[in-house]
Amino acid sequence: QVQLVESGGGLVQAGGSLRLSCAASGRTFSSYAMGWFRQAPGKEREFVAAINWSGGTTDYAGSVKGRFTISRDNAKNTVYLQMNSLKPEDTAAYYCAADKHFILTPRTGVNEYDYWGQGTQVTVSS
Repeated sequence: QVQLVESGGGLVQAGGSLRLSCAASGRTFSSYAMGWFRQAPGKEREFVAAINWSGGTTDYAGSVKGRFTISRDNAKNTVYLQMNSLKPEDTAAYYCAADKHFILTPRTGVNEYDYWGQGTQVTVSS
């Protein structure tokens, strides 16, 4: 079992930056692929970014590519999402998720992740 706790959300003006963190419990964190997802009011949860167990492979949604960067520190059991050039349409609750399957290429489907955090709110004002 893995517990995930997100932090770093908040209110920021358009064009600004935020860094989200997701701290994981458990000794198996380093073998898990990790993902970030977001959900805006009235919309379905959507993929944002993912990273494989080693950090060597990443994937991004087209809407954030070039603006967001996912990274991980396995020594600290933490995954990060650096968000730059934020837009009002990035406003959502952001969720960290863990895929317990040992895979080389991180996956992008909501149903492919096994553990979820409680979410952190990001609000971007225009």
